[in-house]
Amino acid sequence: MEFLGMDFAWMAWTWQTGTFFAVIAALLALLTLLALNRPELARPGILGITTTRGDRLFITLLGSAFIHLAWLGLVGPELHYASILALVYAAAVFRWV
Repeated sequence: MEFLGMDFAWMAWTWQTGTFFAVIAALLALLTLLALNRPELARPGILGITTTRGDRLFITLLGSAFIHLAWLGLVGPELHYASILALVYAAAVFRWV
C-alpha cells in the first residue's frame, strides 16, 4: 500500500485500523477547534484530579483499550458489547472526571 510516495506495506492496514486512526485524528482536530473557539478551564473531577478536555480524552482512550483487552481475555472476540461499554465509560469520564 502506497500513500504520498511512502510504502505502508509493513503494517497490516485494514478498514478498522484506518477508521480507528481517523477517529482519533478527528477527535484531536475537534479538541483543537474547541480550544480555539471556547477556551477551557481545568476542572476538578470526582477523584479530585484537575483535568482538561485533552486529559479526559487520554483517560478515555486508555480506559477503552483496557476494557477491550479485558473483554478479549475474559469473554472472547465479539467486541460489540465491549465497544458499547467503552462508549458509556467515555460519557462518564467526560461528565464526571
